Amino acid sequence: MSDRLERLLAVALAYDEGSREAPRVTAKGQGLLAEKIVALAEENGITVEANPILAEALAGVELDDTIPVELFEATAEVIGFILRARQRL
Repeated sequence: MSDRLERLLAVALAYDEGSREAPRVTAKGQGLLAEKIVALAEENGITVEANPILAEALAGVELDDTIPVELFEATAEVIGFILRARQRL
């Protein structure tokens, strides 16, 4: 297995646009599992944003838990970027 694949990390978030609820971690994994998470997202038209530092921080959040307050700002920036990108389509 390559070093790149071993280091690959993916974290999936669920967020309802306009919701006052914090995003939840719905999937996470590294290596082959991370590749499957990314592939599944792409197959379903879900935007994938590469942000290794944020992914590393979110990897510590338990599945189905909301993100911690400390990660709100960084996560909001990514969600905002994704929402703006969708509007341009």
